[in-house]
Amino acid sequence: RLQYVPAYYDAAKANIDNPTLEYTQLAIGQNKGAFSVLKDELLTKVDASNLSSSDKALFVKRFNAAKAAINGYIDFLTELEKSLVENGNARSFRIGEKLYEEKFALDIQSGYSAKEMYHKAVADKERVTAEMVKITDKLWPKYFPNTERPSKDRDAVAKLIKHLSVKHVARDEFVPEIKRQIPDLEAFVREKDLITLDPEKPLVVRETPEYMRGFAGASISAPGPYDKKENTYYNVTPLDNMSDEQAESYLREYNHWILQILNIHEAIPGHYTQLVYSNESPSLIKSIFANGAMIEGWAVYTERMMLEEGYGDFEPEMWLMYYKWNLRVICNTILDYAIQVKGISKEEGLDLLMNGAFQEKAEAEGKWRRATLSQVQLTSYYSGYREIYDFRESLKAAQGDDFNLKAFHEQFLSYGSTPVKYVKALMTDK
Repeated sequence: RLQYVPAYYDAAKANIDNPTLEYTQLAIGQNKGAFSVLKDELLTKVDASNLSSSDKALFVKRFNAAKAAINGYIDFLTELEKSLVENGNARSFRIGEKLYEEKFALDIQSGYSAKEMYHKAVADKERVTAEMVKITDKLWPKYFPNTERPSKDRDAVAKLIKHLSVKHVARDEFVPEIKRQIPDLEAFVREKDLITLDPEKPLVVRETPEYMRGFAGASISAPGPYDKKENTYYNVTPLDNMSDEQAESYLREYNHWILQILNIHEAIPGHYTQLVYSNESPSLIKSIFANGAMIEGWAVYTERMMLEEGYGDFEPEMWLMYYKWNLRVICNTILDYAIQVKGISKEEGLDLLMNGAFQEKAEAEGKWRRATLSQVQLTSYYSGYREIYDFRESLKAAQGDDFNLKAFHEQFLSYGSTPVKYVKALMTDK
């Protein structure tokens, strides 16, 4: 396939028309990541192989042509970036209200408009912040026995979070610690009988491949229904390229408590578990054409569900950090809508995340960058979670003592990665 690489990049150059500056910069970084695969080590392996001399020579020729094509494309993008910056004529990454509403309706399929979901998120932000204030008042004497509580609630919560966040792993232990936590999550789920886990479907924690970096710090790469016995990869980006200051900020964000919530979300019983069930759905359509809000909503739902079932031993510190994490999900929706529709500035966006959602600067900067590279996707977490949780609570109220949490989970996941409103209809025959 190497022989087609030059033509591929020629086509890419011809296709580019009035890009955003943000996408141009992302493309430069990601294409540089291709050299983590096309490196001299590959030539050494081919040279030591059993290929014929002519095949080896052909490989070297195509390898060099492919590298030259990628370098040429990076040079092309670099010149384009320079032109966009100097002339100030890059296309805006903001798509406006009309296109945003259309994309939201097609991508999320929630039954609510984007504007309605935005207002629900704003209301939930106030509710969750109030819960954080209650926990702060409870914990203040424990951590600051000789310090007067700040008069402003926001300042008190922020001070406590800052104090607790120093408890985190060392930067070189970030990926290994994630690996260590997975068996504990599996054991808890089995002990509480929350959902059946398939021991034959492996989860492999790995460092994010370089060509996939630059968008999210943690993600899941799952096989589809035609390859469902293959590995599911939990991609975790190491902190190698961060300065000491950046790494410390990042680790404070993913502190002792939040790192556990991250693993619930990405792995067990979040994305990994849901996608295993999705592959077993009798409908290939529902498995292949996945709804992002259902997938992300399930992962967010499991965070709260696990704590409700006793993960973390109902420790108030865990709940405080959960609410902080949940506030981030809520603010994802607020931020995305405000950027794309209301046109808020970067300074206003960072203020929302750092002062309104108690996020560290490194996390807030990364979220702003992500919000300039996508539209609507950031709302999928909150909208899916809100609908799943509300649906579960309505069933609990209707069924009373007959409600079974494990049965709810397994039936809910049995329909593949279907929009929540359709899962709800299938489960209630409405």
